[in-house]
Amino acid sequence: MTLSPRLRKWLLYAGVAAVVAYCLAPFYWMLVSSLRRTSDIFDNSLFPTRISFENYLAVLDPSAAFTRALLNSVVVAGITTLLALILATFTAYAMARLEFRLKRLVLTLIIATSMFPVVSIMVPLLKMFVDMGWINTYQAMIVPSMSFTLPLAVWNLTAFFRQMPRELEHAAMVDGCTRGQAFRKVIIPLAAPGIFTTAIITFIAAWNEFLIALSMTNKPEMQTAPVAISKFSGATQFETPFGSQMAAGVLVTIPLVIMVLLFQRRIVAGLTAGAAK
Repeated sequence: MTLSPRLRKWLLYAGVAAVVAYCLAPFYWMLVSSLRRTSDIFDNSLFPTRISFENYLAVLDPSAAFTRALLNSVVVAGITTLLALILATFTAYAMARLEFRLKRLVLTLIIATSMFPVVSIMVPLLKMFVDMGWINTYQAMIVPSMSFTLPLAVWNLTAFFRQMPRELEHAAMVDGCTRGQAFRKVIIPLAAPGIFTTAIITFIAAWNEFLIALSMTNKPEMQTAPVAISKFSGATQFETPFGSQMAAGVLVTIPLVIMVLLFQRRIVAGLTAGAAK
């Protein structure tokens, strides 16, 4: 049975709509739940019967310390992303351009390091950081986070640099540039889409990190947003503040959504384009 082009088009649209609805449904329900009153939190309607911002006011209350947790997440994720990009850019360029024995094995080992369960390295890291006096510091969260963000960044950028023809550097060097100048003035600007895409992916991974931040901090003023959300407590020990947790989840997700919406063109360009364009 052959489907008409029009029917296939509508089936494609229906499939895309179903996938989008499936992906956005959890965020929509989190948003709706955050706008319900505490007394209506178990209401199963698709829309809140009465919109209330009491959950957001509770989360943003200075005594809740959640705003400090958001700032900590920005600092940790931002510095982790910056360091990972700097190191990964030079490493990936060398891996893409240099020829040496066992290069494929080195790349495999780089990506394999990011596959180790974080929990397996927590105990030795915790002991080492206690001896160094790093507990409840930003570096105690940034350095371990590099163990999975840096390999991811190196792998992505290596694949991107490989798409860029070597003639770009050769032409720049013929015009009088050194290899370093050719890399800085020619390769980096052309690789901007790939670098930007890697930055977004790395930032999201560092922003959502939970176990490291939970293990390396025990002071509320040093906790990141995911840790702060997990430790929300209600008015009594028998109450779970679902509404406040949903509101905090929305506040944590909004920066990532805004980032993707603002830079979606660069992200798509980085995932689909090379220097050939």
